Amino acid sequence: MVQKPHGARPEHVVWWNGQISRADRNTLNQHQSGLVWLTGLSAGGKSTIAHGVEKRLFDRGLRTYVLDGDNVRHGLNRDLSFGRADRRENIRRIAEVSTLFVDAGIIVLASFITPYPEDRQFLRDTFADDNFYLVYVKCSIEECIRRDPKGMYAKALGGTIQNYTGISAPYYPPEDADLVIDTEVNTIETSVQELIDFLHHRGLIPEMEDFNPSERQSKTRAALQEIT
Repeated sequence: MVQKPHGARPEHVVWWNGQISRADRNTLNQHQSGLVWLTGLSAGGKSTIAHGVEKRLFDRGLRTYVLDGDNVRHGLNRDLSFGRADRRENIRRIAEVSTLFVDAGIIVLASFITPYPEDRQFLRDTFADDNFYLVYVKCSIEECIRRDPKGMYAKALGGTIQNYTGISAPYYPPEDADLVIDTEVNTIETSVQELIDFLHHRGLIPEMEDFNPSERQSKTRAALQEIT
């Protein structure tokens, strides 16, 4: 069952519980759902790792989706700036969207800088006692500036972009990450595998070698019979 949203409740609006539960969807999918939140500096490798994991899981028949910080600002969060209040609202909105995806039985891979400890704590509180994992994609600011694939650090250093994390806005590395992936040491392929191994160890995904997509149809049919 989807968790009710945090914060103030609208008046005269009643929460409606549907007939299909999250447990039903997880049974149908043959795997658990949850939120994997990748935090770290821009150009550190968060999105590359998230999409790499998504592809590996998808190829094995698992239901996955990447919520990317840049992409959501083209639509859902296009009205938000990079000031402190709007950064907080950015995370709040994605947390609420993630609860819906997780309730739908999907493994969500969220790639957001999330520089402030209080915002990361908000995520933990929102997903308390649930499948939530904070992954710190570690990379020094010097290396991120050297990579700078989108040219944003150059613009920030030149003063064209304000409130840019690592340059004119702070990033506070998490001290409570469930997993730390150092992309200055690891290759992307190694980093992807490290996250997949972690998710298997935590029970979020099955053993990849044991999850044969060719058997999915029969398992889905059996799961549907169990649900109905």
